[in-house]
Amino acid sequence: MNTEKIKKDFPILKRKINGKPLAFLDNAATTQKPFQVINAITDFYENHNANVHRGKYVLSEEASQLFENARKIIGELVGVTPAETIFTRNTTESLNVLAFSLAQQKVLQKDDTVLLSHMEHHANLVPWIQLKEKIGIKLGFVPLKKNSELDLEQLDVLLQKKPKIVSITHCSNVLGTINPIKEIARKVHDANALLIVDAAQSVPRLPVNFKKLEADFLAFSAHKMLGPTGIGCLIGKKELLESLPPFLTGGEMIETVSWEKATWNELPWKFEAGTQNIAGAIGWKVAADYLQKIGLETVHHFEQKIGKKAFDALSAIKEVGLYGPTPSKKCALFSFNLKGVHPHDVATVLDSEGIAVRSGNHCAQPLLRELGADNSVRASLYIYNTEAEVERLVNAIEKTKKVFKV
Repeated sequence: MNTEKIKKDFPILKRKINGKPLAFLDNAATTQKPFQVINAITDFYENHNANVHRGKYVLSEEASQLFENARKIIGELVGVTPAETIFTRNTTESLNVLAFSLAQQKVLQKDDTVLLSHMEHHANLVPWIQLKEKIGIKLGFVPLKKNSELDLEQLDVLLQKKPKIVSITHCSNVLGTINPIKEIARKVHDANALLIVDAAQSVPRLPVNFKKLEADFLAFSAHKMLGPTGIGCLIGKKELLESLPPFLTGGEMIETVSWEKATWNELPWKFEAGTQNIAGAIGWKVAADYLQKIGLETVHHFEQKIGKKAFDALSAIKEVGLYGPTPSKKCALFSFNLKGVHPHDVATVLDSEGIAVRSGNHCAQPLLRELGADNSVRASLYIYNTEAEVERLVNAIEKTKKVFKV
């Protein structure tokens, strides 16, 4: 993979920050967009802009074809059909749709248990907390081992309590840990529970095939894989999606409406009330094409290589406390703290060197507390990052040590 050639496709990477070339290392939060994606969105608004499925005129038919072709390509990326590919705003909305639709359908009722893990993003925690408060479900949590991997022996113990739902991240946005979803799925199904997977961090970085994972539902977002913000996807087994009621209602998602009654459209449109992010879907399709052209196996191999360099370099700084497993068990994402220096101060010094990292709790406050920290610095790498940028990160941390006399 030619990283320097790839960098040329991203206009924003030509920027200088504080007089230094931008090194964007906040890819777990969002990725930058290649000009191919930007141009596709511009082309839609300049040449094809119309609402979809609603007009018998050229622009509407063109927009509808582009929109549904995007759905087909995004579904194919994870090995499913268009009917199993529901457009949402993001991973968070997808998980909310599932939580509240499952409750509305009474798949989840008072005293039923939802099993999560200690490495979940707030998006896969707060909706279930809401159901706990609203209808009285119970929550259980799979703990972590000292090596930052899930304790699967404890999962076995917790599954004996017969939870209805297990909802687990595929790749932690704090630790980078890649969880063995296929193994987990078999355990979950043996316990007659449903498995939901938060794949926001994994789909951009790994070859993910929904059917091979053997999960029941999968959620991910465009903006973490070179696509636009404001669009995501909920993937589900067709028979399960058909059984669930829609979370939002209104236009487009109906079959018939009278003054007293409404019936729902077929999949996938049953879950897509109102005008969708049409331009976002079209841009996302181009982003998916871009990644497919590189090959997600290649992306993963690249992350393993550059991730090991980053892991080794950060581990060599004795004042750095690094969280997460060894490089072979994680994606190229590194949360750490610099002894005696607040993460926001570290991020500010790094920014002065043109290096963009995240500092804070990463929407995972309970996990950070489990790790004995309120906040951390997070550097997350992607296909346009280079080994030279890893070296810049290390040098900037050394500068931070001098500034704060560490």
